[in-house]
Amino acid sequence: MNFGFIGAGNMVSAIVKGMTIGTKSYDGNCIYITSKSGITAQKLAEQCNAHYCKTAQEVIQHSDVLVLGVKPNILAEILPDIKQYIQNKKPLVISIAAGKKLEYIASFLGEDTAIVRVMPNINGKIGASTTGICKNNAVTEAQFKTAKNMFATIGSVSEIAEQQFSMFSVIGGASVAFAYLYIDALSRAALKAGMPKKQALEITAQTVLGSAKMILESGEHPWALIDQVCSPGGTTIEGICALEENGFESTLVKAFDAVLEKDKWIARRK
Repeated sequence: MNFGFIGAGNMVSAIVKGMTIGTKSYDGNCIYITSKSGITAQKLAEQCNAHYCKTAQEVIQHSDVLVLGVKPNILAEILPDIKQYIQNKKPLVISIAAGKKLEYIASFLGEDTAIVRVMPNINGKIGASTTGICKNNAVTEAQFKTAKNMFATIGSVSEIAEQQFSMFSVIGGASVAFAYLYIDALSRAALKAGMPKKQALEITAQTVLGSAKMILESGEHPWALIDQVCSPGGTTIEGICALEENGFESTLVKAFDAVLEKDKWIARRK
């Protein structure tokens, strides 16, 4: 089975490297890549022993699975140009474009086109993506399994109802940047207090990693775990109170709402 990629940005790079270099689940010889400039696709193809193609048409002709790895605003530009090639070859089409629904892509390619919508995140670069996935009715179970297996090479995969994809884009996508921001802010606070930034960053990141693992493996509610950390009259409860007094939780809700609204705006945009 051959896999084609139109676009070679950060996310496609993470996927292809996860498939080949990371897990070695796929041979680079079965992967075909193109990009607008050609430079990024050539570089990625060389790194993964994959095939570089000059045109999208060439990629499609070789592909059983075709990944649309371009930005949402670019889809409307390329889909009319590749429609005929896709209808002739009939690959499974996978879109990683944020905000663009299955029906939007089908409106360009045809209702009988097998389309899977996927939302991975940048942590796929280290095999730790949290990926959401859904499909249209034209996708067979075998094709859906192929898509899931493909993205399992860069982390975990969760089947999500498409009406919840906008919410997933926040908690499974944008929240990665929120976590980065939290880690960096706490590290900078330690820097201000006198600890070297590199050391503070490593300690903070490891603590966040352990905390996430604790929630997943213990089955306990986060607030129950918070209560276990906070001693009566202790230091941690002072910090928790300071966070609450300064709108930590409400700010996160506002951030969630902002990303959700932008995702919906992208979906409405032609």
